Amino acid sequence: MNGKVCIVTGSNSGIGKETALALANMGATVVMVVRSPERGEKARAEIVKKTGNAATALMICDLSSTDLIRQFTKEFKNKYDRLDVLINNAGVVLSKRQTTVDGFERTLAVNYLGLFLLTYELLPMLKSSAPSKVINVGSGTHRSGKIDFDDLQSERHYNGLSAYANSKLMVTMYTYELAKRLEATGVRVNVVEPGFVATNLGRNSGSPLYAVAYSLMRPFQINAKNGAETSVYLASAHEVEGITGKCFSKLHEITTAKISYDQQIQRRLWDTTLELLGLPPTPQS
Repeated sequence: MNGKVCIVTGSNSGIGKETALALANMGATVVMVVRSPERGEKARAEIVKKTGNAATALMICDLSSTDLIRQFTKEFKNKYDRLDVLINNAGVVLSKRQTTVDGFERTLAVNYLGLFLLTYELLPMLKSSAPSKVINVGSGTHRSGKIDFDDLQSERHYNGLSAYANSKLMVTMYTYELAKRLEATGVRVNVVEPGFVATNLGRNSGSPLYAVAYSLMRPFQINAKNGAETSVYLASAHEVEGITGKCFSKLHEITTAKISYDQQIQRRLWDTTLELLGLPPTPQS
């Protein structure tokens, strides 16, 4: 990974931090994209100390804001001349419905819309750096997810776990659609299911009940280092260089929910997302 530039979002703790640590240890220039400067700098300093890789950098971005995503991508392009790996790891689960500065439901905004816009803004750089990779961190919970085009913002009924599952189904379907559209560009796009990992996800949900439930499940969860293995594998292993439009878990390719392969819904989700984000329509692949 020497000479390669990697972005890892949500990398101040959990899977994201372990992913950044592993890639930095391989010699990559890792750009840790986080929301909190304090927690981010603490994690960055720890990674530099463990790996000796002083090229590990910190950049701040709140992925719930479209303006801040665009500001970040502009700053990134000014600092770096290439992007070899983009790992979209950041995610939230929230017990109560919240809206962002753009008026989007927050789970949808951070887990899916922010990921979509960040990747969209960085695509020119990914294409010019090809062969390059986009790795989206999904979840096995997508299998219980649904896409209701009449209520994408969960305005009629909100359930935190359902909103999370729905957003991860969108991430999976988006991955497959993006992979098709980028097939001829040398940009490979895959999704990862890290497994049932002990992270801060539940503890940061805003609900004491969620926090207690997650803590009770800790003995059954794998650690963040194991949860990061597949993302690191897809970012660095030679044997997966040409693979795109697939889902991986525990270093192996797996199948996802039947609905996730529905190309008509994939395209409709793509077009709807462009409309929500105010982006110009793109031709069908």
